[in-house]
Amino acid sequence: MIEALIIGILEQGFIYGIMAMGVYITYTILDFPDLSVDGTFPLGIAVCFVMIRNGLNPWLALLAAFAAGSLAGMFTGIFNVKLKIRNLLCGILTMTALYSINYSIVGKASDFLSMESTTIFTTTAAFFGEGHLALYSKVIVIFVIAMIAKLVLDWYLRTKSGFLLRSVGDNEGLVITLAQNPGTIKIIGLMISNGLVSLAGAVYCQYGRAFNVGSGTGTVVMGLAAVIIGLTVFKKIKFLRVTTGVIFGMIVYKACISIALSAGLRSQDTNLMITILFIATLMINEFVLKKKKAGVKRDA
Repeated sequence: MIEALIIGILEQGFIYGIMAMGVYITYTILDFPDLSVDGTFPLGIAVCFVMIRNGLNPWLALLAAFAAGSLAGMFTGIFNVKLKIRNLLCGILTMTALYSINYSIVGKASDFLSMESTTIFTTTAAFFGEGHLALYSKVIVIFVIAMIAKLVLDWYLRTKSGFLLRSVGDNEGLVITLAQNPGTIKIIGLMISNGLVSLAGAVYCQYGRAFNVGSGTGTVVMGLAAVIIGLTVFKKIKFLRVTTGVIFGMIVYKACISIALSAGLRSQDTNLMITILFIATLMINEFVLKKKKAGVKRDA
């Protein structure tokens, strides 16, 4: 029972950890409250669902979902940079449009994949055999995908383009002095962010074998909570990269929800639990920031 609970926490923690890395880019690096995340997560599910239902390669479906999410993120960026619409409203517009788009892609509000459908988990099942290792096959596959996404993102953030992306949120003037367009960099950041969120949705689709047009509700809150937990709790561990801390933050978040449900919390009260946990996370983060400021004043 405990083993199954831990495996379930890790599986969902790594899936949503990919999404949290996308939220980290907008929330922390770009300082952009991107609500389109609530639409791009089910977009990834929808694209992946239709491709698998039509018999296409499930690994190719992951790439297609990332591309679709990147395209949605591009439109959010264009609304903000080119049309000068406020960032919060840009995300709302994209999220609202994606609700209809996701419905149109699948053709109904909810649907399920048949058990005969090929997924990334069925294609790798032969590698794990039928022994005890097969029990951990899903979590291993999800972990590998999450680590690949994390390592690629870490690599990108160390490139010149990644440096410019990190500079846009902190010092836009520096980007301009380097003869670069901060608006273009912001659009790239939103594309990468929403691409990761959509990729997480595609993995979740193959994990749960289902599509629901409302499955993205609360995704951005979940991602923000994981980012804040990761930056508050795990940032002090010097050998851990921020992206690793964000993934760990999501695992902690999912563990809290799973333990609460196991302790008797009703499933319909999950959103209330998420809100309380998010508020508690913000309070802890605020306390840590005040403590740091007080320490700086004493040193001065």
